[in-house]
Amino acid sequence: MGRGLKDRVIIKQNKELKCGYTTGSCAAAAAKGAARCLLLGGKVQNVSLLTPAGIRLSLPLKDLKISEESVSCCVKKDAGDDPDVTDGIHIYADVTKIPSPEILIEGGKGIGRVTKKGLSQAPGESAINRVPRAMITEAVREVLDCSDFEGGLKVTVWTPEGEETAKKTFNPRLGIEGGISILGTTGIVEPMSEEALVKSIEVEMRIRLCEGNGYLLVTPGNYGADYVKEQYKIEKDQILKCSNYVGETIDMAVNLRAKGILFVSHIGKFIKVSGGIMNTHSREADCRSELLAAAAVRSGVGLQTVKQILEAKTTEEALDYLHSEGLLKPAMDDVIRRIGENLSRRAYGRIKTGAVVFSNVYGFLGQTEHTDTLWKRLKEKK
Repeated sequence: MGRGLKDRVIIKQNKELKCGYTTGSCAAAAAKGAARCLLLGGKVQNVSLLTPAGIRLSLPLKDLKISEESVSCCVKKDAGDDPDVTDGIHIYADVTKIPSPEILIEGGKGIGRVTKKGLSQAPGESAINRVPRAMITEAVREVLDCSDFEGGLKVTVWTPEGEETAKKTFNPRLGIEGGISILGTTGIVEPMSEEALVKSIEVEMRIRLCEGNGYLLVTPGNYGADYVKEQYKIEKDQILKCSNYVGETIDMAVNLRAKGILFVSHIGKFIKVSGGIMNTHSREADCRSELLAAAAVRSGVGLQTVKQILEAKTTEEALDYLHSEGLLKPAMDDVIRRIGENLSRRAYGRIKTGAVVFSNVYGFLGQTEHTDTLWKRLKEKK
């Protein structure tokens, strides 16, 4: 663990979790260490790096190789207690002298190459994001300013584990081929960061909007994706998954000037949306049984059935009680109407919103007002 993070922990679900540092911090530290060896001489064992978060790290260098015109070394990624697939990989920087007084940054082996529009780097460029590029540039510039070398430096970032590791990331879905991305906006990995997950949804959304006609097909997870594939013959790679972040997904779609968004969800998730709950994780709110019971009352269900719904262990079980009373459809009509109203309210009417809701047992349960129009627009995607 790099010094500077030793005592830095966050509390998640009543557990203390250690923070780590990003691939961007690894690349910047490796580049700085290699530049120091190349321009100032000697062997460097640790590099001090000030991250954008304002936390100063002292990161150990590994596998130092020195020649007259270039130096190579690496930093081992430490994600702390975050379940990051890049944890433990080695991020190398090869630093070479060039005659022109500039700093060039490129990706080598194991660093992905961008193939689609919508990412922070243009198609054809290495997947080294804007903030890590700035961190590398600043770190190397600091060394150049302390030396009497009048030329510039080329920094090649690479990792031997990158190609295999990338298969476990979002990169294949994002059209980033051949390796991992060098990422990080703060330089620090916060364990189980919701911000990082929402950001990954936004990145994929940008790509889909660039490739499409402004309309998005979204599901919370695999249940919805499987239903779309089975019922509508649409492959999973055409679907954006939003996890529990229904509200944030709508907000991002509005900010990115999308024209419409259609959700397809199991009733167990979207029953919460009928109550205005826009983060459907159980730790944020539940109320599934209560919302179904309220819809049941409005549909004319008797008190005994309402009690059964309130005591149901799952949403599917609660639907059984509605079905046995012959009131499943009116109850679902009530739920679907409220889902539509809440989605539209979250979007402030700036984009068309819609939803298809289903059950594993009863199949299609209903759809909101603009759904047919949204399906039509989605089929027109280029």
